[in-house]
Amino acid sequence: MFKTLLLALAVAVSATSHAAPKGEVLVLLSSETELPLQDGNTFPTGYYLNEFGVPADALLRAGYQLTVVTPKGNQPKADPRSIDPVYFAGKAKEMRRIQGVVKSLTAPDNIKSLAEVMKSGLDGYDGVFIPGGHAPLIDLSNNPQVGQLLQHFHAQLKPTAAICHGPIALLAAQDDPGRYEQSLVNSQLDQARNWIYSGYRMTIFSDAEEKIFEDSLKGEKLRYYPAKAMAHAGGRMQFTDAWQPNVVVDRELITGQNPFSDHALATELIKLLNQR
Repeated sequence: MFKTLLLALAVAVSATSHAAPKGEVLVLLSSETELPLQDGNTFPTGYYLNEFGVPADALLRAGYQLTVVTPKGNQPKADPRSIDPVYFAGKAKEMRRIQGVVKSLTAPDNIKSLAEVMKSGLDGYDGVFIPGGHAPLIDLSNNPQVGQLLQHFHAQLKPTAAICHGPIALLAAQDDPGRYEQSLVNSQLDQARNWIYSGYRMTIFSDAEEKIFEDSLKGEKLRYYPAKAMAHAGGRMQFTDAWQPNVVVDRELITGQNPFSDHALATELIKLLNQR
């Protein structure tokens, strides 16, 4: 009798561990690692480890499969400054665990290019997640293909989540995002044209937080502040105090203000995914 119970339990555990995923989420990351500054110099960047890894880990635990995509199909890199226990409540062991999750997801053979994903179609994806770090300012916000991808999820009302600097990628979903970016760099502040998220409530790394980061550049300056760019495009920006968690949900869009919004953003994203 005892052996029969053990066998039944083993079968149940095996069936659970091999259960079909609830769905598949696309994770969009930058291909780049050098952020252009005003004076023509660059600053090392990449994705923030916790902003990618914490929501990714939560999605996997919730039963979702993840597909990582970058514009070039290359392996994305973490911002070295993000590999710090401070972003994991001071727990170095938890940071190392998340590093392991991210390492598996970003193995070179697991990365797809944006062109490849677009060609194969987006209907099979239940949502899209865009982690932060400054890298999305380099090759996501000005990328028409990113705009096409976002338009698909927007039109289908599929969950679209972005954290910290990740929401800057949303600016790609307008007519000629490259022109809009150049207007920001030139301080001309042209109008965004047909931006699909105009009027949405949202958040992004705040001006106050960006100023603290910029002060670490030893006199060098960012080309523009993301929060101002989003507000000028038509985003209804909502912020809390610097470094405090803040997540804003409006229709299918979920945005987090800073690195410390990682757990809350994951919760809201999984909630919307589970409702589909």
